[in-house]
Amino acid sequence: MHARVRAGDQDAFRELFTSCARLVYGYAVRATGDPALAEDVVSLTFLEAWRLRERLKDEGDSPRPWVMGIAVNVLRNTTRARRRHERAMARLPAREPLPDFADDVVGRLADAEQLAAVKVALGRLRAREREVFMLCVWSGLGYSEAAVALGVRVGTVRSRLSRARTRLRQLTDEALREPARTRGQVSGDRRTTVVRSTGKSQA
Repeated sequence: MHARVRAGDQDAFRELFTSCARLVYGYAVRATGDPALAEDVVSLTFLEAWRLRERLKDEGDSPRPWVMGIAVNVLRNTTRARRRHERAMARLPAREPLPDFADDVVGRLADAEQLAAVKVALGRLRAREREVFMLCVWSGLGYSEAAVALGVRVGTVRSRLSRARTRLRQLTDEALREPARTRGQVSGDRRTTVVRSTGKSQA
C-alpha cells in the first residue's frame, strides 16, 4: 500500500482512511473530550496525509504509525489553537460537559469517582508522556509503531510509557483524595481538556 499511497492512488488512500480513521478519531476524542473537535482532527489528519503522501516510507507492514504521527501533530496544533480561543472566551460562562462517544472504543470504568480522578491525572501528565500513553494504551500501537509516529527511539517510548504509568497511578491516588469540586482543574487553575472517556489508563 505504501507505494500506491505515495503515487496518489485514490483507492489506496481510501483504504488508508477506512483502516485508520476510527483509530485517529478515538485518539482525538479521548484527548479532547470533544467529538466535534475530534472529527476536525480526523479531517485535518487525512488532508495532511494526502499533502505529504510522497514522504511515506516503506517502513513496517502498515502506514498506520505514519498516519498517527500526523494525527499527533495535528492534535498538538489544534489544542494550542483551542487554548488560545478558550483564553479569549474566558469571561463567558463555561460550556456544559459534552457526553462521551468513545465508549465503544475503550473499556468502561464503573467507579465514577475513579474515572473523574483518572481524567484529572491525565491532564497532569507531561504532554510527551500522555501522547505515548494514548498511542500505546488507548490506541493499541506497539512500541515500534509509536516510535515511528512520534519520531523517537523505541527505548524512549518504553521509558516514557513506564514513567506515564507510574505517574498516572500516583496522580490518580492524589486526585481521589482531593475534594470533588477541585477535580477538573490542574495547578495554576488551568482547566483540564483531557479525555471524557471511560477508558484505561510521553518526555
